Amino acid sequence: MEFTASQIASFINGKIIGDENALITGVSPIESGETGHLSFIAQDRFIQYLDDSRCSVIIVSENLLTKDHYNPTVIAVKDAYLSFQVLMNLYQEMQGRKEGIETGSSIHETAVIGDQVYIGAFTYVSEKAKIGEGSQIYPQVYIGKGVKIGKNCKIDSGARIYDYCIIGDHCVIHANTVIGGDGFGFQPTPEGFKKIPQLGNVIIEDHVEIGSNCSIDRATIGSTVIGQGTKIDNLIQIAHNVKIGKNNVIAAQAGIAGSTTIGDWNQIGGQVGIVGHIKIGNQVKIQAQSGVNSSVNDKDTLYGSPAISYNDYLRNYVHFRNFTEIVNRINNLENNSKDKTNE
Repeated sequence: MEFTASQIASFINGKIIGDENALITGVSPIESGETGHLSFIAQDRFIQYLDDSRCSVIIVSENLLTKDHYNPTVIAVKDAYLSFQVLMNLYQEMQGRKEGIETGSSIHETAVIGDQVYIGAFTYVSEKAKIGEGSQIYPQVYIGKGVKIGKNCKIDSGARIYDYCIIGDHCVIHANTVIGGDGFGFQPTPEGFKKIPQLGNVIIEDHVEIGSNCSIDRATIGSTVIGQGTKIDNLIQIAHNVKIGKNNVIAAQAGIAGSTTIGDWNQIGGQVGIVGHIKIGNQVKIQAQSGVNSSVNDKDTLYGSPAISYNDYLRNYVHFRNFTEIVNRINNLENNSKDKTNE
């Protein structure tokens, strides 16, 4: 597709500085721009590229602009990052949506399929499953018995949604993720570990996005719940009966053990481990690779393993880095003290 700078500015309510007829045919990172491409600058550390970039049009946060003229055409906006996101969403919508049921898919006669749904080849839809209007189910997806998928969802290739799980509206589940596998429940006996039946399900509320290769286990009884607006990165394990609130972000390789409750608007870094049966409050920040083994209050920021207050960790780490020197100084003080005692 081709757009002029004027057309792009109209989409994001921007002010043009330069040639309003500059033509755009693609996008580039600001560091490696190409003629005919669009990019953006939202942070001061990238402003150095503004005059040197080969991009034809650059969207720039207005607080970063200091001149009346630049080599490329500039579109000044309040927040360049958010404006660029608006453009990417518009472009994605312009690509169109697939509809219809492809050859090779298998849909049980009792399944209910909404209008304008796409079901890709070799997808299996089990009995009494329901797929809402406008949802996109890509090839090789498995949808179990009684599963409910809401409106305008996207389920990527290879995803598995086990029996009776519920997916809300406007959700995205990326490739090879498993929703509703058995929780890790075993009872030790003299003969070995005996499996505890996992009879619950998973409920994913509206506007949730789940990355690729994640596992979200069904509850033993009741439901494992992922709250509205929560965003989950790739390679994440969420165990049985976990309850996650609204608008959380969880980075890659995090693991949350069973029956833990997590509040709203939390930020959980990569490779964080959270033990079971604890409660994480609201607006908590947990730094990458932290290990959380006790409940956490609202608005705490944690770091370390076991995790402690972020500020305490930084203060303690200064001493830890100098630990050998501190020990040597103590030893020297003790030796000097002994020498004076012996005199």
